[in-house]
Amino acid sequence: MPSAKYETEVAASPDLMMSVITDFDSYARFLPEIEGCEADQVAEGEWNVRFTVKVVKRLRYTLRIIKKSPTQVRWHLVDGAFKANDGGWDLLALDDGDRTRASYFIELQIGMFVPSSIMRTMVERSLPETISRFKEEAERRAATS
Repeated sequence: MPSAKYETEVAASPDLMMSVITDFDSYARFLPEIEGCEADQVAEGEWNVRFTVKVVKRLRYTLRIIKKSPTQVRWHLVDGAFKANDGGWDLLALDDGDRTRASYFIELQIGMFVPSSIMRTMVERSLPETISRFKEEAERRAATS
């Protein structure tokens, strides 16, 4: 199962970074591959989020996303185009909470045949770009608050 882990430092507090991670309604605005994102809260800090993404082809899937703590999010696949999609975010406060070290990890297995070159592109290029977009969105919100 392809897996990846990325870390980045964000010029925003962990609280602000978490608010970006859990603001599912805004994903389509700053993540261009997202065509649709609908979240239903099933419990405090727990959502079923239905995604429609366009990466080579249109994929639809639902993740159960759980906010485990103010600095930790985990998800797992409920249904859709993948055999597996498990991952999470860990946030660590830096500089007295003014900055964040954001760690993102994912284990992904597509439910259909996908050439290895496309999987490599998704893991090596697309995922780091996605993390960078979360960072940019958090920093944009920090600059305007």
